[in-house]
Amino acid sequence: MKKETICIQSGWQPGNGEPRILPIYQSTTFKYETSEQMGRLFDLEESGYFYTRLQNPTNDFVAEKICRLEGGVAAMLTSSGQAANYYAIFNICEAGDHVVLSSTVYGGTFNLITVTMKKMGIECTVVDPDAPEEELEKAFKSNTRCVMAETIANPALVVLDIEKFARLAHSHQVPLIVDNTFATPINCNPFVWGADIVTHSTTKYMDGHAMAVGGAIVDSGNFDWSAYPDKYPGLCTPDESYHGVTYTEKFGKAAYITKATVQLMRDLGSIQAPQNAFLLNVGLETLPLRMERHCANALAVAQYLSEHPKVAWVNYPGLKGNKYYELAQKYMPNGTCGVISFGLKGGREAAASMMDKLKLAAIVTHVADARTCVLHPASHTHRQMTDEQLVEAGVAPDLIRFSVGLEHADDIIEDLRQALEG
Repeated sequence: MKKETICIQSGWQPGNGEPRILPIYQSTTFKYETSEQMGRLFDLEESGYFYTRLQNPTNDFVAEKICRLEGGVAAMLTSSGQAANYYAIFNICEAGDHVVLSSTVYGGTFNLITVTMKKMGIECTVVDPDAPEEELEKAFKSNTRCVMAETIANPALVVLDIEKFARLAHSHQVPLIVDNTFATPINCNPFVWGADIVTHSTTKYMDGHAMAVGGAIVDSGNFDWSAYPDKYPGLCTPDESYHGVTYTEKFGKAAYITKATVQLMRDLGSIQAPQNAFLLNVGLETLPLRMERHCANALAVAQYLSEHPKVAWVNYPGLKGNKYYELAQKYMPNGTCGVISFGLKGGREAAASMMDKLKLAAIVTHVADARTCVLHPASHTHRQMTDEQLVEAGVAPDLIRFSVGLEHADDIIEDLRQALEG
């Protein structure tokens, strides 16, 4: 099926007389007739549900839809995109391991890996995603266990050369994890280009209405964990907390997601609420339509800003002449995303003044939903970073992140005009 059809028809498949719309299984627990049945679930001898902290049917039907959109073999939902990125890495890393991280990833992800996970004994080397392969090679160590990057960086809008990073990761026998939040599976499927694990903040375009926080992890099933048992003992050696089960032996291509579900979700509990999964599913049904409009509007706004005398620079990968235009055409020929970054000739002060004058666009700590919104990352989402870290992350002090919504492009442009000229 085409993606437009998958978004509507995949996941929940009602039987005769069952609800046409995905039900919300609003229950913490599930009933069984015998103790033996429950025991088999805890031994991973049968699939099923016993406690929503681990799995819930509503969540799994939505995860299945996202899995099909990305072309993976297994997927899971988490309580947030931040939780998805944490689980994706922690599922294969432990104290003493090392991660190669793109410098331009979202500030929250950057802090998660370079600060919080560092306290857990997991090292990190930050790299410039635009660096040549010979330079990137130097970041890998004998204890490297994965590479992490974003398809389109938030908010730097750097387009990742997925093939280059996949080639490097695989030459060192480690997987490439790609956060595909901004592009969505509608505009890019990283697995096609060699990525192994994909994560999402479903809070953004997938939900589309700023109603439900959530995340997702999708496994391509292509990375052969069993070929490197010394690197991935958590997947390739017996798990004593589950009576000695070895995930790669028992679950094959589903090993990675199964471990993340039955071990990490069991112990850490960052499950997405079934109500949120239901809302996410509603958003997914219109995702292709919305992405087409977001991209068309963003291109119109980017073209307007690029010609305005008070605008110093505009960064949008879909704009001809952009540094990443060719990469965007390669990986995302049907469009990139609805987020633009730009700077004003007056710097930080001019940015703050202009943002305060906007009427249609709202100043919010969010991005990628139906309503146009704006943020100054250096003052808001990235304010914990030093000027040096900001530059390294591709976030200039004067950078304005402008998330173009689904309103009419003329009205969005008029709002910018009156704010810039007022």
